[in-house]
Amino acid sequence: MSVQTVHDGPVQKHIELIAKHEQEFLSRRTWDERVGDSVSSLVGSLTFVAFHVILLLIWITTNTGLMLHIKAFDPPPFPILDLLLSFESILLASFILMRQSRIARRSEERNHLELQLMLLTEKELTANLSISREIAKRLGLSGVIDDHEINQLSEEISVDQMAESIRDRLSGEKLSEE
Repeated sequence: MSVQTVHDGPVQKHIELIAKHEQEFLSRRTWDERVGDSVSSLVGSLTFVAFHVILLLIWITTNTGLMLHIKAFDPPPFPILDLLLSFESILLASFILMRQSRIARRSEERNHLELQLMLLTEKELTANLSISREIAKRLGLSGVIDDHEINQLSEEISVDQMAESIRDRLSGEKLSEE
């Protein structure tokens, strides 16, 4: 028996397909989404933190008179620094929210794709169980034919009924918690 590597066969095809979908999603980003992603990536870096720490140290030492050769332009409690940092916070929060929104959209797309695949898989498994039961019937395997669980699993499942049942169960649990 040979061991299949990731570089050949169905595993590699799946990897390539997933990578293709991710690349397509990234290429559909608008200009402002690309800028937002770049800013969010920069903000989440140690370089950004180090830059801010150095900038704040310089600002504070300059404006507290520790740098004697430079005149203070924003004396304590540093109202200009406060204004600049507040403005920066608003912008950074907006960029981060934009990125989170885009990530949430991508996650929703993936969830829809997973649901479609799961529904297809359920139909395929139901068909396979039906075929297996028919084979068992022709072979005279009454234990398989009469198995209650196999009979239930080989029936078509209504997604709408299942969703309604879950909603009813969850709303019933919420009422009992209160």
